[in-house]
Amino acid sequence: MCAAIVTYGPDPALLHRVVDSVQTQVGHVVVFDNGSRSVDVAQLLDGRADVSVVASPVNVGLGAALNRACEKAAALGFAHVLLMDQDSVLAEGMVQTLGTALLALQQTEAVAAVGPQFRDSRSGTLAPFVRFGFPLNTKLRGAPGERVSCDFLITSGSLVPVAALQQIGAMDEGLFIDNIDMDWCFRAKRSGYALYGICDAQMVHSIGEELRPSRVKQDGVIVHKPFRLYFINRNRVLLYRRAYTPGVWIAQDLPRLLLKLVGNALFLPQRWQRCRFMYKGLRDGLFGRTGGLPP
Repeated sequence: MCAAIVTYGPDPALLHRVVDSVQTQVGHVVVFDNGSRSVDVAQLLDGRADVSVVASPVNVGLGAALNRACEKAAALGFAHVLLMDQDSVLAEGMVQTLGTALLALQQTEAVAAVGPQFRDSRSGTLAPFVRFGFPLNTKLRGAPGERVSCDFLITSGSLVPVAALQQIGAMDEGLFIDNIDMDWCFRAKRSGYALYGICDAQMVHSIGEELRPSRVKQDGVIVHKPFRLYFINRNRVLLYRRAYTPGVWIAQDLPRLLLKLVGNALFLPQRWQRCRFMYKGLRDGLFGRTGGLPP
């Protein structure tokens, strides 16, 4: 198994912790640095055995970065790739737990990926696995020893067989960032593959730049930087238009979109900037535009 970590302006101390947590659990680590300017990732990790750094002079997007890292892993002869973000710290034995579960599950069905259960690094809350439903998704936190069949796994921590990646297809580079994992999971399920969350596999991770307390949501509200709202909203509209996107996900995501519009417009700082990015994202999604952030 080979780990594939994508970096972009990482915190040096945290990146060392991330690499330390995974290096002893896999055969090799590929780090794709996505045009970092403030940190020289190659120099930062220089001297580490079994770590390859692929440095891009520009930010090519998360989708392209993941694809290049997976191609590198496949070229090195690895049969499985562990996809990772730059802030995900693995618990001891996580990769072996995922690998053991994957091999067992593959005895009876085609499995696209298995993923760990993660705790939010800010709140300590254990994130659930998700099955799509209407009007609300079903959130399953499982129990020790459980392997939860689910409809979606986040990119970070997912263990993916290279053969499944080749059958399902690479990450959509046009999405650039956000909803790339959602799109790939949709394609995996449509192709007849299963996804499983492995409760005994653990890691620490965070989503978004801030987690705000909320009276409505027990786990808090994830807050993104304004520019990310462009990609989040553009890409969700792009997914609405794709034949393999589950209709039940579209039906329950549309009300969530309206709530996000109201929440960002009324309750968060930089509201006008947020509204502008959301509007541009929705507009470009309707026109089918892809790629990086437009001028």
